[in-house]
Amino acid sequence: MEKKSFTFDEIKLKLVNYCVYQDRCHAEVEQKMREFLLIDEAKDEIILYLMKENYLNEERFTRSYIRGKFYIKHWGRAKIKMHLKQKQITDKLISSCFDEIDEDDYIKMIRKIYEDYHSRQKGQEYQKKSKTIKYLMSRGFEYEKITDIFE
Repeated sequence: MEKKSFTFDEIKLKLVNYCVYQDRCHAEVEQKMREFLLIDEAKDEIILYLMKENYLNEERFTRSYIRGKFYIKHWGRAKIKMHLKQKQITDKLISSCFDEIDEDDYIKMIRKIYEDYHSRQKGQEYQKKSKTIKYLMSRGFEYEKITDIFE
């Protein structure tokens, strides 16, 4: 099947809609642009346009990503950070946006997941505890934070 060709303005509009549908980061937009045969100058022009018109805003993306992954998916900071780095978000930006997660909510989330998971485990207390800590760490919660709560 041959690729349908679009005009520059049609491609630009498609990318605007892509950004409007949900916050995107630069890497996602660049990935999306690969679907269209664009020269580098055209890609740069579209990226600049999206940024200038505030369709593409890396900080807004990062903040919304952090909120969603914590409050909806219940991920810890380590897992969120790893996934943002895969999207080529800088450490500096990630760190400055982590204030989207309220520290009390973070501790409460660890407690809640701990209690829910721990209560479903079988075996000796130390096995249940160790399994639960491993589980929380796989969700991206920091070992120090987990153990602090239960000291």
